[in-house]
Amino acid sequence: MFIIVITVLVLEFFLISSIRHNYNKNLENILVNRLQTSTDLYVRYFSDATLQENVFNDMDTFWKQVTAQVEIIDMDGRVLMNSLGYLADSVTEMDDVRQALKGEQGLWVGRVPYDTEKVMAAACPIVVAKEQVGVLRFVASLREVNEEIRNIAYRYLSFGGLVILFSGLVSIILAKTVTDPLKKVILVAEEMARGNFRVKSAHKSQDEIGKLAATLNYLASEIIKKEALKNNFISSVSHELRTPLTSIKGWAVTLRQGYENKELLQDGLDIIEKESDRLTHMVTELLDFSGFVSGTITLKKDKVNIADLCENLRIQLAPRALREEIDFQVGYAADNPFLYTDENRLKQVLLNLLDNAFKFTAAGGQVSLTAVSDHECYYFYIEDNGCGIAPEELPRVKEKFYKGKSSKSQNGIGLSISDEIIRLMQGKLEINSRVGQGTRITITLPLREAVNVK
Repeated sequence: MFIIVITVLVLEFFLISSIRHNYNKNLENILVNRLQTSTDLYVRYFSDATLQENVFNDMDTFWKQVTAQVEIIDMDGRVLMNSLGYLADSVTEMDDVRQALKGEQGLWVGRVPYDTEKVMAAACPIVVAKEQVGVLRFVASLREVNEEIRNIAYRYLSFGGLVILFSGLVSIILAKTVTDPLKKVILVAEEMARGNFRVKSAHKSQDEIGKLAATLNYLASEIIKKEALKNNFISSVSHELRTPLTSIKGWAVTLRQGYENKELLQDGLDIIEKESDRLTHMVTELLDFSGFVSGTITLKKDKVNIADLCENLRIQLAPRALREEIDFQVGYAADNPFLYTDENRLKQVLLNLLDNAFKFTAAGGQVSLTAVSDHECYYFYIEDNGCGIAPEELPRVKEKFYKGKSSKSQNGIGLSISDEIIRLMQGKLEINSRVGQGTRITITLPLREAVNVK
């Protein structure tokens, strides 16, 4: 409403000012034209006598033809004749008279003692035989002009008031169509802010508020999903932490009873060591996950020999492959360029992915790691012919906290951490899988991270 009122008033002001200017300009043109005609008439028919003689003798017919007030002024600025009978001592303070005495046409708007309204005066020099003998001045009251302008202003202001009233009513109606749904959306948002994500906004329109309501509903549903995933994650991690802790405690109690059987003692210590390593790995994953969430993880880049890295992974996983009866193959080119990145983080990713491949591949299956490069990118392929991933799970396996339905699935952060590390390396991790046929994981790192070293 404030904008509407200000806009209408500003437009009214400029419109009325423009009308006033046009009316005054028209009156000015009329006075100037009549002055020029009258001075030409004076020079043609009254130039034989002096100005004073013409004033006393022949000028009645002259000023009676003019509707404006007529004044004749001598070169000293004295009014010799005023058609209204008002003779001022001197009018030289008037701008139009001052200009006319200098031989120029002048114009003045102001107040005079004998009229309550302003007047407009135009003065023109009277030149006879190239010599100025006086000044002819026409004075017109602005009463009628101002009255007409006031009438027009009243009409315009009345119309502007109607415009404001109509616009205000329309604005109120339109505002309610916006504010009422918006208030409902705000109430839903406030309820969500208090932790109730089950509440939904019922606004279904296709306008911006409808889109906002749909976004809030989507946000709430995603928060509910993430909360469920987080709870499942906490439950899973708690269970996985409890399992090795139970084994460690059980064997600690057993060994504490003082068994002298060295074989039993060795088995117990091996299990305690194995379960401790398992706990350490889980805690490391949790710390990495926390670091990625908080954004505190950084890469320590250096030159990495991919051939040495692949060979190291082959040697490290060969005993497991032999134990689980899996054919593990590692392929790489000896002349692959060095990669300038964080070797430990890259190794962590490859170990995590290979661990998953071994875990979901049955005895007699195959797992392979291949590293190749071209002119643009570095590629790592991890393939297995294991059980594969269900199509409905595949888009979500890299989500935080997501744990697959398989009984072999762990806490749901391993793939998430691997994906975050590859993103930090400005690469991407893609997973393709078919149930019963196996899984292929492709890691792509940009070659601009690579450094060719001879």
